[in-house]
Amino acid sequence: MTLADMSQQHGRGEGAKVHHHLLTARVENKAGVLVRIAGLFARRNYNIISLAVAPTDDERFSRISVVVEVQTSLLQQVIDQLSKLINVVEITELAAADAREAELMMVTVAGDAAAQVELERVTTDAGGTVIDAGAQSMMVMLAGGPSVLDAFEQELRPFGILELQRTGAVALHKLSDRS
Repeated sequence: MTLADMSQQHGRGEGAKVHHHLLTARVENKAGVLVRIAGLFARRNYNIISLAVAPTDDERFSRISVVVEVQTSLLQQVIDQLSKLINVVEITELAAADAREAELMMVTVAGDAAAQVELERVTTDAGGTVIDAGAQSMMVMLAGGPSVLDAFEQELRPFGILELQRTGAVALHKLSDRS
């Protein structure tokens, strides 16, 4: 499911439409920044769908990507409040049409040697990688858009998913959109 797919409207009272929005923030690498940002969403009762944080090419900063469920009419208020937080350098909403987004999924799947042959084929066909194998299970990894990972997860379900971890969406502006 892409961010555009996730942006389907959900009714919450008369005229109150809630959408999923992808926000990215460049923040200083300081203790407590993530807690303050997450707390802002929690205090306002906004649901965080996905949250990913990692350093940037400049060790002084990290990039936070957050998919949040909020009324579109309140989104600018959220952005303004985030901008006021100390250590937040920049915050941007990325529309699905203007961004390239991806996430990483690692999955441990049940399967003996015979099942692992088929699992390896399914993983390779999806563009994934086998990263570990045991006698009765195999761990695979796939990176891609949310809809690609959703489809891959459904293909793995018949094998028996033992553990699954997804990073959450990360995104950057499309290069074709930059001047």
